[in-house]
Amino acid sequence: MQRIFSGIQPSGIPTLGNYLGAIRNWVALQADHECLWCVVDLHAITAWQDPAQFALQTREMAAALIACGLDPDKHILFLQSSVHAHVRLAWIFNCVARMGWLNRMTQFKDKAGKDREAVSTGLFVYPNLMAADILTYHATRVPVGDDQRQHLELANDIAQKFNHDYGVDFFPPIEPLILGPAARVMSLRDGSKKMSKSDPSDQSRINLLDDADTIALKIRRAKTDAEPLPSETEGLAHRPEARNLVGIYAAMSDTDHASVLRDHAGQGFGTFKDALANLLIDKLTPIASETRRLMNDPAHLDQLLRQGADRAAAIATPIATEAERLVGFLQV
Repeated sequence: MQRIFSGIQPSGIPTLGNYLGAIRNWVALQADHECLWCVVDLHAITAWQDPAQFALQTREMAAALIACGLDPDKHILFLQSSVHAHVRLAWIFNCVARMGWLNRMTQFKDKAGKDREAVSTGLFVYPNLMAADILTYHATRVPVGDDQRQHLELANDIAQKFNHDYGVDFFPPIEPLILGPAARVMSLRDGSKKMSKSDPSDQSRINLLDDADTIALKIRRAKTDAEPLPSETEGLAHRPEARNLVGIYAAMSDTDHASVLRDHAGQGFGTFKDALANLLIDKLTPIASETRRLMNDPAHLDQLLRQGADRAAAIATPIATEAERLVGFLQV
């Protein structure tokens, strides 16, 4: 089995977008891969976090991942900060990566915006830590969205430069598993923007802890247009909000846009939204219920995370130690 690594920041309860765009795919990958799933809390502090809220969100994220189907017994679920090999290797990679490489990272430019001088240095070297996250496990596959492809390319550049500089064949190449466009879920308030945990409007997203009434209300209030649903997918071309709702229905029912339109063509959005809300409630309510159950027993949840960290460290620590030996650090 190939080894997969992927991570998600504990920046709040996952949204429907996180579920359909990543987490559900991770669950499926468990069948034929060795998987490490990481709550990347080190990455999260590149922006300031309220400590108490941050701790709560970290547990919420771990609970939600288990509730969605990630198996902490057969695979490994852990907190990034609990495995020190990540930061040991990240420092080496800070010294391997070149400033010019990091300056080309479009995500840094987007997040820093016009206030580049005021953002944390952690945000600038974020991709080096991401490379360490993957390579300290010698993971060879990483499921990512298109927005992370550039970071994976950088991770491979760092691995190749390390191997070249020290005359070894130590770090393997990483293959990105790019999630397709069908996995993209857009805001319920603006069909041109991705659904996001950081959107100031809670009405823009479905959170995995939303109850049935909240889901129904958010779908009812979702932005649409005045036209009925078309009979062909071409009719969605210039209707981003309609395309988004049809796409959500298709993803949640494991079908495609064309099949959804065959069943609902000619309907107004009132009728279609009711059907979509009922589908979401049916699929997401068990996830919310299990997340709350896990959150009600934080000692058990923390134990699962400690066990995951121990298993992750058993893989990562020898690899980080060997990287340090190759660099020339004394093993004393």
